[in-house]
Amino acid sequence: MNRDDGVQTADAAPEFPAPLHVAGPDGPWEPVREVLESGRPVLVHTTWGEWLTAALLDPELRLVLGRERQRYLHTPTPAGRFRFAVSRMVMRYTTAAVLQVPPRSLDLAHSPGGRPRLRGLGEELDVSLAHTDDLILVGVSATGPVGVDVEPLSRPVSFELLRDHVCTPEEGEALAALPEAERALRLLNLWTLKEAYTKALGHGLRRRFATIAFGRDERGRTVLTGDEPGDWDFATHVVQGRYLASVAHHRAPRAAGAPLPEPGAPDWHPAPPTGPEHGGPPVTDTPGPGPESPGAR
Repeated sequence: MNRDDGVQTADAAPEFPAPLHVAGPDGPWEPVREVLESGRPVLVHTTWGEWLTAALLDPELRLVLGRERQRYLHTPTPAGRFRFAVSRMVMRYTTAAVLQVPPRSLDLAHSPGGRPRLRGLGEELDVSLAHTDDLILVGVSATGPVGVDVEPLSRPVSFELLRDHVCTPEEGEALAALPEAERALRLLNLWTLKEAYTKALGHGLRRRFATIAFGRDERGRTVLTGDEPGDWDFATHVVQGRYLASVAHHRAPRAAGAPLPEPGAPDWHPAPPTGPEHGGPPVTDTPGPGPESPGAR
């Protein structure tokens, strides 16, 4: 079904289960793996405050951050380092839980466009990260590229300033006919969908959003109407009652129910954090909002 405010919810797109809340390194992680084993991408959400103590006390933070530790150390503010450490921990613990290996065993790298990817162990998984304010959202897929984006529902957006940047002419005309409050929400919904889509493509902000067109099919699902449709699924969820989280997923041939890679350590479970971290005080993984962005990712 669709909400009256025009935001497509999980009920309209059963391919995407509701994002799972994971409050810390101890999980629960079983539901995360169960979703991946069903052939669908999984979304995990949490807040950086819920993971902060674990980040501060994790004796293996240096190893968990891996090649990104230098970026962490050079993030100028303590709050930025906290957020950077937590966002990377959530992403690594989520993928490690799927693979059933220690987080420190994963090698996280980035494509030239900034897209996170796993090298070596876990490279068959696709990963996407988004965060804003105190929310962190991670998407993981074993069935093709996935992209996620999140914004606060209260984010002020100017239709006049963003219309030509975010909307196709047809989308702009449709939004212009709506009441102001509904128009702002629909604009934010379009923004997060297009952000998630370009992340899944690996284009990021290099792709002009006004060249991407979305519509609804006869079942009320969000579909591409401009680009080559292909095997894409899209959905938007309201998370924690305060955030709009969109996901884009390009389905690959792997059949639902096909087994995930064999785990590297079948009996592994995240251990409770103990002891101080010796690599310096624990970001936003992107700069603050620029002229083309309604908010930080």
